[in-house]
Amino acid sequence: MPPAPSVPFPRDFLDQASTVVEALQTRGLMLATVESCTGGMIAAALTAVPGSSAVFDRGFITYANAAKERMVGVPAALLAAHGAVSPEVARAMAEGALRESEAGLSIAVTGIAGPTGGSAEKPVGLVYLACAVTDGPVSVRRQIFAGSRHEIRHATVNAALEMVLRTLEGPHLPPAP
Repeated sequence: MPPAPSVPFPRDFLDQASTVVEALQTRGLMLATVESCTGGMIAAALTAVPGSSAVFDRGFITYANAAKERMVGVPAALLAAHGAVSPEVARAMAEGALRESEAGLSIAVTGIAGPTGGSAEKPVGLVYLACAVTDGPVSVRRQIFAGSRHEIRHATVNAALEMVLRTLEGPHLPPAP
């Protein structure tokens, strides 16, 4: 595992990010991120790791619906029908990242970090994560995280990195070279 960098990130972000970078290097895959509620925190954690430029293609920060549409091709009709915080939109974000990048794997997150903006149907802390693989499956996961805005965003970054690791360990990827 590469040495942990000295930057202002929590140790768990950096440990997980280092493990993700190493796993991507082993698989020979590039990663793209699409972030809404985390505002680039996943990409920042990954790029804090020395050597990440070999496996991190790009990050899309799609906080606004218009950005989701323009940057990764989420259909306006999908946003109108389901809202930005939905499994359908998370899936479209992850698939769009693969179309708009050189990556073979993508992770997308969309959610309500609070402290306002929640509803009975979509409470504060609700996050959808989606991980897509070129010519492979798209996994979508629903989470409800408790805590402050900071804690929800932190938990989302950890969950996204874990989802990437589980995808890299899955049987649907070709064996490592």
